[in-house]
Amino acid sequence: MGQFDNKKDRDLYTKFDMQKKPEKQRWYLKILAWIICFPVMLSSKRQIKKINMDGIKTPYILLCNHNAFMDFKVTTKAIFPHSANYVVAIDGFIHREGLLRKVGCICKRKFTNDILLVRHILYALNTLKQIVVLYPEARYSLVGTPSPLPESLGKMMKLVKVPVVVLNMNGHYIDSPFWNLKHRKNRSEAVMTKVLDVDELKELSVEEINKKISEAFIYDEYRWQKENKIRTTYKKRAEGIHKVLYKCPNCNKEYCMDSKDSSVFCTECGKIYDMDEYGQLKARAGKTEFSFIPDWYEWEREEVRKEIIAGKYLIEDDVDVDSLPNAKGFINIGPGHLKHDKNGFVLDYNLDGNKRTLIKDVPSMYSCHIEVEYNGKGDCIDLSTLDDTFHAYFKNYKNVVTKIHFATEELYKLYQEKENKTEKL
Repeated sequence: MGQFDNKKDRDLYTKFDMQKKPEKQRWYLKILAWIICFPVMLSSKRQIKKINMDGIKTPYILLCNHNAFMDFKVTTKAIFPHSANYVVAIDGFIHREGLLRKVGCICKRKFTNDILLVRHILYALNTLKQIVVLYPEARYSLVGTPSPLPESLGKMMKLVKVPVVVLNMNGHYIDSPFWNLKHRKNRSEAVMTKVLDVDELKELSVEEINKKISEAFIYDEYRWQKENKIRTTYKKRAEGIHKVLYKCPNCNKEYCMDSKDSSVFCTECGKIYDMDEYGQLKARAGKTEFSFIPDWYEWEREEVRKEIIAGKYLIEDDVDVDSLPNAKGFINIGPGHLKHDKNGFVLDYNLDGNKRTLIKDVPSMYSCHIEVEYNGKGDCIDLSTLDDTFHAYFKNYKNVVTKIHFATEELYKLYQEKENKTEKL
């Protein structure tokens, strides 16, 4: 749909109303949420430990790590019997905007600097007197370890003037990993901790606040699984993991990994790694380079960083572009071209018969959002402005999105390192 053919098409492209203030959750919807979460509420498999929470009153900010859809149900259990306003990405609103607004959700486009969001959060806290729930990693964890938190988080916490609580959940990624959402039905546990009170928010610097929050967000799902002897008997437990383990540590070839049942293997050199019931890898023959999946993942990150420093990093491909201007659903706007290099992203596309270009330079994105096998169309990268979100599906590259995600983060880190050196001169 590169060109609007009629008024109906133009109406489909009406922008989401981000200005509308958040609502307090309707009482009957709060009860409905409890009913939906009833099995989780009573389940002994979903344990929540509370630390430093005695005497805490609403409103407060609740920051949660993000590994799977189960996070939302456990969060409901953690704040019971209170309701909350939840910050939710625009794609969560698709075909249910009215319901989500009544539930109390606040819309956000991923990895954009949104001053309006801060205003909505302050309104929910100060006027509605609600708990505000944020998932600041802004996406499911790719391998069950923390994603970067925005530096702006500390600045926002200085403004809220309410206690800051962190809900750190373990087991949800093991139950339903990003790359294969089939439930394994294992147990989980969570720790809910008040990490900052109002006086600390006044006294501490933004950097100190960010440090305390980041420390509360430390988790490693595979180590937790091994230490707690959490068995995964699901026979296809490794299927899909090649989406994040895209580079072979044996032959160093990229985009050649594949997976089936409980194994991940290289189609170039033929090396096979089996995943046992406790999430550990072992080479079927020869050296096991990485038994812990996050170690393999971080090795890939370092390889991308070396490529950037050497001036060799470039991903460029023709893409198919979907647009999400509102909650009515994605609109396919046809072919485009995506380039990612040391300068950031450049996406060329056509809209309403006009050629457009979206530029997202390195300083504007500390990370990025990716999807695998999304909407039946394959892997994609998500780039957002304040009033639109574009999903770019690659025409030629296979299993490239995790590398792009690494490059976005490492380019930003290198930019920050350069800026810090300049300030010291």
